[in-house]
Amino acid sequence: MRVLLSVCGTRGDVEIAVALAVRLRALGVETRMCAPPAAAERLAEVEVPHVPVGLPQHLMLQEGMPPPPPEEERRLEAMTITMQFDAIPAAAEGCVAVVAVGDVAAATGARSVAEKLGLPFFYSVPSPVYLRSPHFLPPDDEPTTPGVTDIDVLWEERVRRFDDRHRDTLNEQRAAIGLPPVEDVFGYGHTDQPWLSADPVLAPLQPDVDAVQTGAWILPDERPLSAELEAFLAAGPPPVYIGFGSSSGRGIADAAKLAVQAIRAHGRRVILSRGWTELVLPDDREDCFAIDEVNLQELFRRVAAVIHHGSAGTEHLATRAGVPQLVIPRNTDQPYFAERVAALGIGVAHDGPTPTFDSLSAGLTTVLAPETRARAVAVAATVLTDGAAAAAELLLAAVGAEKPAVPA
Repeated sequence: MRVLLSVCGTRGDVEIAVALAVRLRALGVETRMCAPPAAAERLAEVEVPHVPVGLPQHLMLQEGMPPPPPEEERRLEAMTITMQFDAIPAAAEGCVAVVAVGDVAAATGARSVAEKLGLPFFYSVPSPVYLRSPHFLPPDDEPTTPGVTDIDVLWEERVRRFDDRHRDTLNEQRAAIGLPPVEDVFGYGHTDQPWLSADPVLAPLQPDVDAVQTGAWILPDERPLSAELEAFLAAGPPPVYIGFGSSSGRGIADAAKLAVQAIRAHGRRVILSRGWTELVLPDDREDCFAIDEVNLQELFRRVAAVIHHGSAGTEHLATRAGVPQLVIPRNTDQPYFAERVAALGIGVAHDGPTPTFDSLSAGLTTVLAPETRARAVAVAATVLTDGAAAAAELLLAAVGAEKPAVPA
């Protein structure tokens, strides 16, 4: 029995799918993953067969890089869909279901191919703000009409813009394989009942939203920290971690520099994650240590606080580790998670994406307080630990109901 996982997104999206793939394998189910070329090394580590699909996104998101001209942007958006039609038919051979994670435009292509092949299709989102509802504004990832604040109107605008951008491309590809056109492209990608791969304490699903909350899909990480990082941790009191993951754009380097200054002003040491923006230390003082990709599950348990951007992946790891957080949100679902951190009392939500020395210093005063640490530890004890297992069971139950198992 084999399942195809389709991922279009950043490293965080790949990690979500990896957790499900490994959990399915533990249940005797083979997987195969269509994912961006940059995922090759990670998928090799966990021995998940990789079908490269997508653009080398880490090359497109460098600090200060201008956005592409409109015609190039439209071409890249169309490629997001057409690549699914090109790759998934062969990748889905011998599979009994398709699960998509990440970009919903890509998911429309993946679902179309699954429809043609007669395979069950499932789509998962990492936070409630990606689910259309009256409770949350749409993700902060594209311009909106100035002055409009009504949630329903903003969602209507988002759906209309999405359909206008992708309907022609999707339906041209569908027609080429004998499928009828889709009018509600946004709804088609999300499916009638999407999965929410987020923890119900950190990101609760509203009861009137038609979705299934599984809990977060996180693969336990047992990799040791490097000898150099272990030595730095042992050389003094717990440091403060700074990291912005795969976030990029103007201001990341400035935010990291100010964060180092504010942490030092509080008498604390610093661990700086270079991330996709390739951040660098401001000097060679011994109180700072720079890292590349490491086991954050282990590291977060050993730091005094975490300053980060509020992505779903980093947010769940920090919350599960019981470490206080200072979240500097920039876009997408990051403002939502920042608000949840503040509401739960496990840290501080920075007001906007552009910090100052004073705003970071004030935030650290709260984050480093003993009562914040105590609250973070208490909340960590309530967080579910294996949402991927719940998703795997849902998938197997659905496949068993719709289609008999196929030998691998």
